[in-house]
Amino acid sequence: MREYLLTLCITAAVTYLLTGPVRKFAIVAGAMPEIRARDVHREPTPRLGGIAMFFGLCAGLLVADHLTNLNEVFEKSNEPRALLSGAALIWLIGVLDDKFEIDALIKLGGQMIAAGVMVMQGLTILWLPVPGAGTVALTQWQGTLLTVALVVITINAVNFVDGLDGLASGMVCIAAAAFFMYAYRIWYSYGIEAAAPATLFAAILMGMCLGFLPHNMHPARIFMGDSGSMLIGLVLAAGAISITGQVDPDSLFGGSQRQTVHHMVPVYIPLLLPLTIIAIPAADLVLAIVRRTWRGQSPFAADRGHLHHRLLEIGHSHSRAVLIMYFWSALIAFGALAYSVNSASMWIVLGVVFLSAIGLLLLLLPRFTPRAPRWAEHFVPPRYRRRRAVAETASTPAHPAAVEEEQCPPVVAGVPGVNGATALGTRPRFLDRRKAGSPR
Repeated sequence: MREYLLTLCITAAVTYLLTGPVRKFAIVAGAMPEIRARDVHREPTPRLGGIAMFFGLCAGLLVADHLTNLNEVFEKSNEPRALLSGAALIWLIGVLDDKFEIDALIKLGGQMIAAGVMVMQGLTILWLPVPGAGTVALTQWQGTLLTVALVVITINAVNFVDGLDGLASGMVCIAAAAFFMYAYRIWYSYGIEAAAPATLFAAILMGMCLGFLPHNMHPARIFMGDSGSMLIGLVLAAGAISITGQVDPDSLFGGSQRQTVHHMVPVYIPLLLPLTIIAIPAADLVLAIVRRTWRGQSPFAADRGHLHHRLLEIGHSHSRAVLIMYFWSALIAFGALAYSVNSASMWIVLGVVFLSAIGLLLLLLPRFTPRAPRWAEHFVPPRYRRRRAVAETASTPAHPAAVEEEQCPPVVAGVPGVNGATALGTRPRFLDRRKAGSPR
C-alpha cells in the first residue's frame, strides 16, 4: 500500500507542478478557442491540460517500475507498456484536436487504433462471466472487438461529461478511488496477481486527476481538453479491461460455493464494477445519441442537452451542479463496491436508497443557498458566509457623511498598488474625490 500511495503522490505532484507551465504554453501556442454556443464559461480559457496529465502518467509508471514490489508488475505483465503505448497515441490525437479542431470521425478512428495497439500488446478481454452460463472464453476476434468497444465507449463517455469546471476530473477521480479499493482487495485479500496492474492503473489515475483538479475548479484557469479527457478515459478503460477480462472468476469463487451461487446475479456484481463506475457518463452518452438522432442530427454534433447543462437550466449554480454530479457518481461507485463486499446485507441497500432520496431532494432545491456556521466562515468561499457586516450597517442608522468617511477612507492619487480591482468605494464617489482633491 505504501508503494501505491507513493506512486499516487508522485503522479499528482508532477501533474500539479506542470499544469502552470502548460497553461502558459497553451496561451502562447494559441490553444484558446473562442467561446462556443454550448460552452458555459464566459472568457476564453486555454486548453492542453492533458499535456501535464500525460507526463504525470509517465512519472507514475517510471516511479512504479523502480519500486521493489511494484516492479513485479512490469516483469510479469506487459499491460503497463500496453497502456503507455495507447495513452501516447490517444494523447497525441487529443493535442492535435485541442489546437486544430480535427474531425470527429478522425478522432473516432484514432481511438480505435489506440485500443488496437493495447490489444496487440496483451491488454484484452479473455473471458466474461455470464449469468446462467458461467465463465465464457472469448475467441481472439471477440475479445478484440469487445475491448475496442469498451475503450471507445469509456473515452467518449468521459469526454461528454467534460462540460463544467472540474466535472470530468472529479468524477473520474471518484470512480478511480472506488476501483482502486476493489482491485486492491482482490489483489491483497485473494492473492490474485492478475489484479495488480489494474490496481496500479487506478492509483495513477487518481494522481492525475488530483494533481489537475486544483487548476480546473470553478473558475477554471485551464481546461484538460480532449488531450486530457480522452487520456483519463483510456486509463479508466484499461483498468476495467485488465481486471474484468484478465482475472478468472473461478479464482474468486471456487468449489461448491461457486456452484451454489452459480445462477445468482450478485456473484457477477463485483466483476461488473468497472462498468458501473462510468454509469453517469455512459447514461449521458446514450441520452445524447438518442436525442441527436431523434432530431436528425449527427451523434457527434455538439449541443447543450447534457446532464450538467440540464442542472444549470433548472437553477443550480455551477459549483452545485458539479457537486451533485460528484454525489451521484460516488453513490453508484461506492454502492457497487459495498455490495460487492457483502451482497447479503440489507443495510447496504437501505443506505443506498436513503442517499438516493437525499440526492433527489438536492435536485429539487436549486434555489437553496447553504450558509456555513460562524466558526467555519473562514474556511468556505465568501458566498457561503453570513453577511453580518451588511446587516449591522443596515440596522444602525448613521449620518451619510460619517458612514462615507468611516467605510471609505480617502484614496490618494499615485499610491502604488491601487487600481480598479483594489480601490474602495463606488465609482461616482471616487470621481467626486478626484475632482475635489486631485491635482489632475
